[in-house]
Amino acid sequence: MLYYCIMMKEILCMMPSELEELLLAYGEKAYKAKQIFAWLHRGAAFDEMTDISKKTRQLLAENTTLVYPEIAEKQVSRLDGTVKYLFSMHDGQLIESVVMRYKHGNSICISSQAGCRMGCKFCASTLGGRARDLSAGEILSQIIVAQKDIGERIDNVVMMGIGEPLDNYDNVIRFLDLVGAKGGLNIGYRHISLSTCGLVDKIYRLAEESYPITLSISLHATNDTERSEIMPINKKWCIDELLTACRAYFDKTGRRISFEYTLIHGKNDSPQQAKRLAALLLKYFSGVPFHVNLIPVNTVAESGFSAGDEQSIKRFIDILEKSGVNATKRRKLGSDIDASCGQLRHKKNTD
Repeated sequence: MLYYCIMMKEILCMMPSELEELLLAYGEKAYKAKQIFAWLHRGAAFDEMTDISKKTRQLLAENTTLVYPEIAEKQVSRLDGTVKYLFSMHDGQLIESVVMRYKHGNSICISSQAGCRMGCKFCASTLGGRARDLSAGEILSQIIVAQKDIGERIDNVVMMGIGEPLDNYDNVIRFLDLVGAKGGLNIGYRHISLSTCGLVDKIYRLAEESYPITLSISLHATNDTERSEIMPINKKWCIDELLTACRAYFDKTGRRISFEYTLIHGKNDSPQQAKRLAALLLKYFSGVPFHVNLIPVNTVAESGFSAGDEQSIKRFIDILEKSGVNATKRRKLGSDIDASCGQLRHKKNTD
């Protein structure tokens, strides 16, 4: 990874130890690495690193690449202060991030790819497919720029933006190392959640990494036929394979898994499906903690899907809870802006 970072010259990808090696290779003092690392994670350009000599800053500028994303568009909710960013990357690719304000602190939902190739029918992020993966530095830079823009610390990270994180595995793992590093953003792993549509082989790999993050699984159906209709990944790994991997992840890490279930009116939100969902999850997770996060589907013109009314959603939750399943409806933030993932990018790309 050091070879990759040096050859690509992307300094935001580098850990402090790698910055030390880079500096030593150019005859500089190793101790400067910690100072540079801290500046980078505050969103500073090289000429803003005031306690670094001009000579060293010039050396970095000539031999590394430092490009923070530009804010192409910003929307702020008048209802709850949610901030939606459309970021333009160095090559013009567009990605999205959302800052959400809670009593327990600020959270950010970040992207891991420019576009997505998973093809989930209810998601705007997959429209147009995947353009490319984001580097670890580009994933990290979303937090850096958003935190600098709002002038407040971001405490929690949700990898649920554009892209499938486990489809960009190596860069996501490097990002986790960077975001938790002392002297930088130093965000604790227990404050990070990673959402996947179900890349089973990567779930097993992630369990072996031993990061105490929260794994969120996009489930959205209770049988293979229905899940395959809306989530093509299920044709490669069926529900049994997915939930078996999830149980293995819990057994290895001890971390409670969250299951995301998008409620689509007339498709997967009936009382019968609520009972089937409870039975399915209890088959694999009886006696161990897990959580179901119910998400009324966002309106995406291309999907034709819509959410049910509040009464039907409440009935679904009640059935799960009476079956012994811990379930909540996700609080909808930024309802007066394009806060749902992929919508703003899709609009820009089709203008």
